[in-house]
Amino acid sequence: MTRSAATLICGPRTKYVVLAFWVVILAGAMTLAPKLTDEQNNEASSWLPGSAESTRALAASEAFSSPNMIPAVVVYERDSGITEADRAKASADATTFGQLEGLGGEVAGPIPSPDGQALQTYVPLDLGEDGWELSADVVADMRATASADADGLETHIAGPAGNAADSAEAFAGIDTTLLFATVIVVVFILLLTYRSPVLWLLPVLSAGTALLSAQAVIYLLAVQGGLTVNAQSAGILTVLVFGAGTDYALLLVARYREELRRHNDRHEAMAVALHRAGPAIIASAGTVVLGMLCLVVAEMNSTQGLGPVAAIGVAVGLLAMITLLPALLVIAGRWIFWPVRPQHGSAEPTASGLWAGVGATIARRPRFVWVGTVLVLAAMSLGIFGLDAKGLTTAESFRGTPDSVTGERVLAAHFESDAGSPVQIVSTAESADAVLAAASDVEGVGDVQQPQIQGDLAFVELSLTDPPISTAAYDTIDRIRDAVHAVPESQALVGGATAINLDVQDASRRDNNLVIPLVLAVVFLVLAVLLRALVAPLLLIATVVLSFGAALGVSALVFEYLFGVSSADSSLPLFVFVFLVALGIDYNIFLMTRVREEALHHGSRRGALIGLAATGGVITSAGLVLAGTFAVLASLPLTFLTQMGFAVAFGVLLDTIVVRSVLVTALNLDLGPRMWWPSRLSRMTDDELVTASETSGSRAVLVD
Repeated sequence: MTRSAATLICGPRTKYVVLAFWVVILAGAMTLAPKLTDEQNNEASSWLPGSAESTRALAASEAFSSPNMIPAVVVYERDSGITEADRAKASADATTFGQLEGLGGEVAGPIPSPDGQALQTYVPLDLGEDGWELSADVVADMRATASADADGLETHIAGPAGNAADSAEAFAGIDTTLLFATVIVVVFILLLTYRSPVLWLLPVLSAGTALLSAQAVIYLLAVQGGLTVNAQSAGILTVLVFGAGTDYALLLVARYREELRRHNDRHEAMAVALHRAGPAIIASAGTVVLGMLCLVVAEMNSTQGLGPVAAIGVAVGLLAMITLLPALLVIAGRWIFWPVRPQHGSAEPTASGLWAGVGATIARRPRFVWVGTVLVLAAMSLGIFGLDAKGLTTAESFRGTPDSVTGERVLAAHFESDAGSPVQIVSTAESADAVLAAASDVEGVGDVQQPQIQGDLAFVELSLTDPPISTAAYDTIDRIRDAVHAVPESQALVGGATAINLDVQDASRRDNNLVIPLVLAVVFLVLAVLLRALVAPLLLIATVVLSFGAALGVSALVFEYLFGVSSADSSLPLFVFVFLVALGIDYNIFLMTRVREEALHHGSRRGALIGLAATGGVITSAGLVLAGTFAVLASLPLTFLTQMGFAVAFGVLLDTIVVRSVLVTALNLDLGPRMWWPSRLSRMTDDELVTASETSGSRAVLVD
């Protein structure tokens, strides 16, 4: 950031203009942001891979049934055997379900199980485009009907509708739950960091303003630009804006407090702080924005949609933290730091603090330190081979056991096939019989319905003999596809819940192979431009990738032995990678820009130690904030968000406490000027740098 721009933001008069600008923005945002919840799209289309066969089959099947169809399966179980009274009750319930306002077809059942211990009734529901949100109330009424006068008969609502209702309940209040939990975490850590009863308020107000403004922008883009937003991306937005925004605030406030000890006028102190810290903050936010935008090339719609949402959130957060926060700080004055106000001319405490001591310890044997750290991180990464990121079953998707999961277990125990999760095949009308015959002969296929004909298209539904979310079921889908695709002129498309989950896994693997290298390339280019070097960016990326591997390796062990779930969502590695690399590189940027600045005056070795001492405390605090905000995701009863929250939180702490402070500092000390190759800085000794700084104010080495 140029000195003139920094001065304009925090000038004696212009600071009030900046504040007035944000007051106007906030007034408009407060009317638009709450509407974002109504624009969320939580239907299947917002999550599925756009070009997958199952997605195309879903679109083609609209000629035969509503795309909003979500079947419910009512399950009845009595261990001692279903009685005549049980059958009569289930029949009466089926009649009641047949009168539901949201019915999308004929109710089938009750169907007895072969062992005589269970019944199932198939209820096709069509609740419209808002079916995901409405399912909770409809299914709650169905559960009340089924359980009424059950007299010891166990009843459950399973199938897609039951799962949708339990998911909607899990996501209920996600915005307010995450917001309050995130604010509490941020306030607590800021109180510990600043040790001031009032200073924390300004970063929180700025982050809150940024969040509302980002939600308003995203709402407008969702309405006018067709941007897809679902509950998952909206929840991550809250965590990301508060986490990243507070990180930028911590860096700026730390530099501002440092400059207040050097300048009597607070406006001048803030202008210098913005001028010095601004490039690092902007580069850090820019890296995150570009990293998030890399997600738009993903095939998974849920991953693709998260990219712009997260990028907008970080960009607006950056704007608030380099304009609104500086204006608020200079308006408030030095008293905001009470009870420890930084006085002009007072000593800088970081010069002899904890991180100065850590740097001195590393400086004794830097090569031993970085080699040992790499070996430890590599050993931690071995756990990644135990990560089963092939998708979560419905039961594993929830923390706890909701009613729909219990119902699925009953179905699996008593029935050979699951009527609530049929395989759907769309083909040409001429090939319908051949497709039906080919599918019927496939191993793992249960009941097969007769084809429905609409014009030139035919529609067939069949059930599977294995649980719909299982490796055996996925293998059956592959066999079905091979069989029906071999039928001449069939143009067959195989869809349904099991096919969708299989395609999600395939799309996630494709996204991992495409997005991860793209993110690494973007981060490298940003670092190379910022640091004016090639060696440093390569090493920094290597350290962050190693940190990612160690975090995911440890997380895999935690998932299995503490959470009790050995599986993970297929998109988890990509999400954790993007967040850890894009956000984790922030701390290296904060450190290395300061190290480079100090190296120009004191030489590479001394610059590395001063940079660590000056930024160690604030970067650790920033890491605690970001880790704490992502850990908040574990407050939701969903396995995927719990796993992602833990993995990112642990990875951020590992990156800030070990990788950035120990590994990167040791590399700086061991490599010295070579870290900055091929810039002129790499070709000058420490003595030459100090001499150049003293004689020409470092102008001789500023231009590479």
